[in-house]
Amino acid sequence: MTAETPTATDAGPEGREGHGGDHAVDAAKAHGVETMFTLSGAHVFPLYDAAVKAESPMRIIDVRHEPSAVFAAEATGKLTRTPGLAVLTAGPGVTNGVSPIAQAHFAGSPLVTIGGRAATHTWGMGSLQELDHPPIVSTVSKWADTAPTVDDIGPMVDKAFSLAGSSHRGPTFLDVPMDQLFSRTTVAGAGYGVMPQAIEPDGDQVARVAALIAAAERPVIVLGTDVWADRAEAAALRFVEETAIPAIANGMGRGVVPGGHPQLVTKARSQALGKADLVVVVGTPLDFRLGYGVFGGKDGATPAQVVHIADSPGQVSSRADLAASLAGDLTSCFDQILEALVATRGTRPSWTSWSEQLREAVAAAAARDAALLGAEADPIHPARIYGELIPRLADDAVVIGDGGDFVSFAGKFLEPARPGCWLDPGPYGCLGAGLGAAMASRIARPDSQVVVLFGDGAAGMSLIDVDTLVRHNLPVVMVVGNNSAWGLEKAPMQFLYGYDVAADLAPQTRYDQVVTALGGGGETVTDPTEIGPALDRAFASGVPYLVNVMTDVDAQYPRTTTGV
Repeated sequence: MTAETPTATDAGPEGREGHGGDHAVDAAKAHGVETMFTLSGAHVFPLYDAAVKAESPMRIIDVRHEPSAVFAAEATGKLTRTPGLAVLTAGPGVTNGVSPIAQAHFAGSPLVTIGGRAATHTWGMGSLQELDHPPIVSTVSKWADTAPTVDDIGPMVDKAFSLAGSSHRGPTFLDVPMDQLFSRTTVAGAGYGVMPQAIEPDGDQVARVAALIAAAERPVIVLGTDVWADRAEAAALRFVEETAIPAIANGMGRGVVPGGHPQLVTKARSQALGKADLVVVVGTPLDFRLGYGVFGGKDGATPAQVVHIADSPGQVSSRADLAASLAGDLTSCFDQILEALVATRGTRPSWTSWSEQLREAVAAAAARDAALLGAEADPIHPARIYGELIPRLADDAVVIGDGGDFVSFAGKFLEPARPGCWLDPGPYGCLGAGLGAAMASRIARPDSQVVVLFGDGAAGMSLIDVDTLVRHNLPVVMVVGNNSAWGLEKAPMQFLYGYDVAADLAPQTRYDQVVTALGGGGETVTDPTEIGPALDRAFASGVPYLVNVMTDVDAQYPRTTTGV
């Protein structure tokens, strides 16, 4: 490629003439993509050329390590609910992106990754970074393939986006041989960006679910990530408010019922799920986070019946003992169940006493939390950080969790005021996603606060990408709960063996100095009264700013499940 390489232009009704990168970018833009996340590699240069020379240029964010590019694209998909785009060079570029792709797979995040690939004409001869990527990626994606010729690139990129963005959402992967990506052709490009129609729920199953709810005395509804991803948040809130069913939030379901809402009983989760006689789980798998779908039985209560509602049939649990299930567009599911329930008013049991019990449990939990949120302990209790942070968060703040024990406290204390404002790794539990998510959040929500909550272990995995934040002028606030340990492993190992090994980190590491060396700002805090002022300076700084808070390694999150 030289300076004389012509800029591809629209060739009129006969189609679009250009190199493979032009056709790939055309297809991505048809699906609403505005940003490409990448780490430079010669195998994918035509994609950059197309992004820069497009009539409406596509923004390129280049990172310091490939996982951050894919984590950023995945977070873009989570926040915008249309697939994000990551571009990785061949070989190690692609394999470095496999863990983030796996995270997207388990979280149901719409993501497209385009990989470079060794040239067709030298395939099998041992060219640089020659690797057959699709068999590796296929186990953690909806679809993984290779575009065999330049003529196939545009249509196959379009297919990748359509599959990634349709129920059930997830990652797709396409690699393109280098010689084909640099080659030129004319492609019509008509019809790019068309998405499959939503799945309509079965009417008989709707009636079955409504009948179970109408007969329940102690129902609870769990709202998960797919409620947000399927754009069903308004229908879900309407359902909760009109039925007065107590609700628990899970994953990106947080904020669908706003923090402080009388029907939100996440703080009484143990009692609600332990004493319910019917649990309706919507938009999240019945995995370890939800006891594998076994509820009830607490304090002599009978086991609960379980209803699982998913955005597509393949997501309905095949292992849990279900009283009923439903699959389809989640807005339609909520609205049709609600319509069926209207006819039962006056005949179903009153849930007033049950709701009051749970609200009392919520109030008691909030009172207990208040003592921790205001703790004056030395070393600092990690809860005190949240006691200072939560009052400083705007309703539209985006909060990103990247850590183990420290971020578990965030899940306990922080209840978003709006949906789409909480990002965590999901059930895969992948650390190192925070800075990629921060890039995506600042771009997707340019006027909102963006806060990354790091455990000190997770911070070490990606802090070099503060360089990316600085170079691309993406200011965010980072908070490290620094207990100088892998807290999620240290205490369990001590419990099992009476000692721990490979669980300690260097004491009081100055992660803030890493950030300042990379062009941002930061400070270390050892006094709980200084946390609030440090956060104020961080929000006012206008640069990537890290508040490094030294916390008590013995102040562990009171965990009830290990995920094993």
